[in-house]
Amino acid sequence: MKILQLCLKPPLPAKDGGCIAMNNITQGLIAAGHKVKILTIFTQKHDFLPDEISQEYLDQTGIEGVYIDTRVNAVDAFSNFVTSDSYNISRFFSTDYDIKLTKILRKEHFDVIHLESLFMTPYVPTIRRYSHTPIVLRSHNLEFVIWEKIARGTKSFFKRRYLNYLTKKLRDYEISMLNEVSGIAAISEEDKKRILALGVQKKIRTIPFGINIADYPIDTTKKSEMALFHLGAMDWGPNLEGILWFLEKIWPRIHAKYPDLKMYLAGRNMSDEIRRTEHPNVIMVGEVENAIHFMQSKAIMVVPLLSAGGIRVKIIEGLALGKAVISTTLGAEGLDCTDRTNIMLADRPDEWLKALDELMENQGLTEELGRNGRIHAEQHFDITEITSNLVNFYKELRKG
Repeated sequence: MKILQLCLKPPLPAKDGGCIAMNNITQGLIAAGHKVKILTIFTQKHDFLPDEISQEYLDQTGIEGVYIDTRVNAVDAFSNFVTSDSYNISRFFSTDYDIKLTKILRKEHFDVIHLESLFMTPYVPTIRRYSHTPIVLRSHNLEFVIWEKIARGTKSFFKRRYLNYLTKKLRDYEISMLNEVSGIAAISEEDKKRILALGVQKKIRTIPFGINIADYPIDTTKKSEMALFHLGAMDWGPNLEGILWFLEKIWPRIHAKYPDLKMYLAGRNMSDEIRRTEHPNVIMVGEVENAIHFMQSKAIMVVPLLSAGGIRVKIIEGLALGKAVISTTLGAEGLDCTDRTNIMLADRPDEWLKALDELMENQGLTEELGRNGRIHAEQHFDITEITSNLVNFYKELRKG
């Protein structure tokens, strides 16, 4: 099959979970013998760097990028406030990208057009104009659900009202586009249920995030430092929210009981809000050159997510690397993990401290969680099986 993959940011370099998720779809399809063409947006936050991409990948995908300035603009935001448009989405529409997409559709025929996230749906009218090919929306999250939770946690009355307004417009737009595409590839069973509960009538399949297990070796020759770590893009609202909560509500209690224990915070675009916090033994690492090497070097991953949907890429990577993972229930949603078997689940501060106590006092449990996590990743998130399911979904939509 020949697939056109439209991406909201370059899959490579794979600097965050979204990039990894998109690139693994690309690599899985290519490994299965299919042809993939990529047209990607790039922005001030996610640059397109062909020189950092292998020539083989460039040749295989024919990847092209179009720059879009997605920074929030007060004039555009006010304009959308008085129209029916969702400003969250309209920032990703570009005439230049639309022209490039039109040229590609006029020149080449594709069996499927694969949209990476809701943010690529502004181009559906152009696709419909120049192609009768099925359009599959890869739903990384239900976007309006994230904004609902962010709005609820906002203390400012006026900001909360504005966020609620944006959320309603985003919800209306998201439902309309879920009903507009040919099919939906939901990233988790929970998201699939949420989409169906919205009354969406389109065909939908659960196609979880997949990895090539061979890319996640467990190094038995080196002992990991008994330390906590968190790895994630710090310019993503839910990550920032969760870490600030962890540092304020949980870390002081952990440090009081384990004064020598360290916590490493790593990820792109570490915000000033986090850097200004002063907590003993919390080490601000910032962006790491090699995420896998970083994760291999520490023992316990923490994922204190309080909002968001979809699926947590970094947890899957942590499981694959045999790490003990402590996560909120929401953070582990969609992973089908079992508490105290392949993950530790904790929501309240006292539950976090109890989970850490169990790991600190029982090295055997830490190792057992790691072994079981690796097995779980192998059984549920192997990219070969996931790609096969996605291709079968493509074929079903083409027949329909």
